[in-house]
Parts: sequence; structure tokens; C-alpha cells
Amino acid sequence: MNSTHLHLLLNHFPIIGTLLGVGIMLYGYLTASDQVKKAALWTWAAMAVIAIPVFLTGEPAEEAIEGLPAVSESLIEAHEDAATVAIWLMEALGLLSLLTLVLGKTKPAMSKSLVLGSTLLGLVVFGAMGRTGYLGGQIRHSEIRSGTTATNGGEANGGGAAAGETDNDD
Repeated sequence: MNSTHLHLLLNHFPIIGTLLGVGIMLYGYLTASDQVKKAALWTWAAMAVIAIPVFLTGEPAEEAIEGLPAVSESLIEAHEDAATVAIWLMEALGLLSLLTLVLGKTKPAMSKSLVLGSTLLGLVVFGAMGRTGYLGGQIRHSEIRSGTTATNGGEANGGGAAAGETDNDD
């Protein structure tokens, strides 16, 4: 397994995991369960850890595909810019989650505000991670690019399938 494969394998975790954390946290609010809220905080802390290798393998993944046909440098740059913002937000969420867990034991009144702040930041991070994933998907999946429609024989705008791709890729 190389770094490009690792990038592709792990990149879904911070997106889905952050959304899962938001869902867990909302359930914690609905049930007034501090234990469920703690589970959300731990989920976000874990996603912050997983996001690090995803980010670090992005550059090698770029180098592996930047010379391939039908790969747009502008799409790579947009994805890279979004990833830079998303990783900083994700790491902030992870640190805030850990801080909230620690202070929850010593300063419960302050913890309530931090839980709310973590929840709001979790929503922002999900948006940033989702946007990053969407832009990354556009790099090799022309069928999701704006203004491009796929047909049986390839792209309607004359692009065709990129090297190594087939019309029935999943």
C-alpha cells in the first residue's frame, strides 16, 4: 500500500466521522445524556487524529496523479486549499473536544459552554470536510463536476475516461 492508496482509503473517515459526532451530540442533547455527549467528543478527537495522515498523504497523492490525462491542476489546488482550512478546523475541534472532556471533570459549569461550542464547531468542520471531499472527488470523477455530463462513451464535452478508468467504475 502506498501513500496515495492510504489517502484514498482514509479520506472518508473525517467527513463521515465528524457528521457521526454531530449526530451523537444531538442525540446527547435530546436525551440530556452527558455520557452520549462525551462519546461525541471522543469521536471528534479520534477524527482529528485520523485527519492527520489523510492530510499528510495528500501531497504524495497529488504527485502521483498530476501528470495523468484529464487531471486538472486547478481542481487539485482547490482541493488542497480546502484541505488546509479543513485540517486546521478539524484539529481545533479535536483539541476543543479533549479540553471539554478534561474540564468536564473539574469545571462542569464551564464544560456546558464548551460542549455547545464543540457542537457548533463540529457543524462547521463537517461542512469544511464535506467541501474538501467534494472537491477531491472532482479531481478523478468527471461525472460529478459542475457543467459536465457523462454519457455511455465518456464525457459529453469530449473528455472521455481518464487512463485506468472505465465507464462502469464504482
